[in-house]
Formats: sequence, structure tokens, C-alpha cells
Amino acid sequence: MSVEERGDGASFGDDLLFTDGLPAMDDEVGYRGAIAARAAGITYRQLDYWARTELVVPTVRGARGSGSQRLYGFRDILVLKLVKELLNTGISLQQIRTAVDQLRAAGIRDLAGTTLMSDGASVYLCTSNDEVIDLLSRGQGVFGIAVGKVFHEVEATLVEFDALTPEPMDDLAARRSRRTA
Repeated sequence: MSVEERGDGASFGDDLLFTDGLPAMDDEVGYRGAIAARAAGITYRQLDYWARTELVVPTVRGARGSGSQRLYGFRDILVLKLVKELLNTGISLQQIRTAVDQLRAAGIRDLAGTTLMSDGASVYLCTSNDEVIDLLSRGQGVFGIAVGKVFHEVEATLVEFDALTPEPMDDLAARRSRRTA
């Protein structure tokens, strides 16, 4: 199991005696769409729409034709939950797309100490307390979402579910995949 860096340079998991039961956070293990939706607190219909519009695409395994299952990694589910939190605050989907691009650029290792701030129109990625204070002192920040807190919420929710490792494709599945692509 990989570990994630904390804001202080240490890593999540370094101070844990046992990691049994914690959700997998590597890119080779994923969760089915229904589990990802439940862990993020969204409907399956939202999950499907966001995948089709490429707001949040599954990184472990995308859909490849009829009957295939998407597998979402821990990072994907974290972003899904953050998108839901931003939508709940009234941020437009266009601004959320911009924020998701910023989150992808920052990478998961930098997110534990990150706070998403918004003035209701734009979303700002703050990586230090000084940035949050600066934003608030200029009167721009109306609310904030501590990404580290959401990280732990997703982690706690996924403990209940089994992760899946994608099966290697057999020859027939590979031909079907090429034909539908």
C-alpha cells in the first residue's frame, strides 16, 4: 500500500502500527462505480455523467464498451467528494472543472495540507495558512474546504468496501475493446 504525504513532509501511514483494513491508495486497485458513488456521497447518475463529460474519469479502468465496469481509485473518489462539496456550496460546474484541473496539477501528495477557498465565483487552491489568511484579508474567501479532512472521510468510508484489481484482458476482450474504440 502506498502512503500519502502530509503537509509536514511526513507521510500518512508512517505513524501507523497496522495498516490492515485501510483502503488501498495505489493506482492498481479500484472500486466499482456504485461503491465510488456511495463513498463520495453522490448518485450513480452523477458519477456516470461526470465520467462521460470527463470531469472526473476513473484512473484504474475506464469503461470500454457495453458491460465493462469502471474502476475508480482512491484519488478519483477523493476528487468526486470534493466536487460534491463544491456543488453543495453553489459553485458553478465550470468553476469546478477549473478547480479539478488545479487539483490534478497539484497531485494527491500535496492535497493533505490544501484548503479549497471560494468567494462564490472562483475557487482558489491554498497550500499554506498564509495563503488562506492573505485571501481572507483581501475579502475574497467566503468559505473553505479542508482537503485533508475530506481525505480522511473518504478513507474512513472505503474501509467498509473491498477494492478490486482489474483483471488482465484476455484475447477476446482485447479484440472487442479495439473494435469498439
